[in-house]
Amino acid sequence: MIINETLRLYSPAIHIPRMVRKEVRLGKLIIPANTEIYIPLVVVHHNPEIWGEDAHLFKPERFADGVAKATNNNMNAFLPFGLGPRSCVGLNFSFTETKIALAMILQHYRFTLSPTYIHSPAHLLTMSPQHGVQIMLETL
Repeated sequence: MIINETLRLYSPAIHIPRMVRKEVRLGKLIIPANTEIYIPLVVVHHNPEIWGEDAHLFKPERFADGVAKATNNNMNAFLPFGLGPRSCVGLNFSFTETKIALAMILQHYRFTLSPTYIHSPAHLLTMSPQHGVQIMLETL
């Protein structure tokens, strides 16, 4: 739940490019063939219509009953690594790597954010903390 909520709020990518191969109608909008579109993940992942009025808050419990429940039955709204056949090949690796790293750290340390930490996510090639993440480790 924590990993999913972190990926929702701070997706590794800021948008997903797609090429429209044939003319498509999305509601009242007609997208011509051979048009490149960008799906803005930050906008989708912070949309109150999908995630609720608290969409800007870090609430891992929103994933307690799975992605479908968290997205009000719109599972396609959670796409930190893309979706479908063009999803990022790093998806499974990153989840496994994150779980292993956290398990190794939490066995030996308790960590808290430094009082000097400034929350300032920056959109570069990927989402990154603009000033780094200063944490304090305390041996268990």
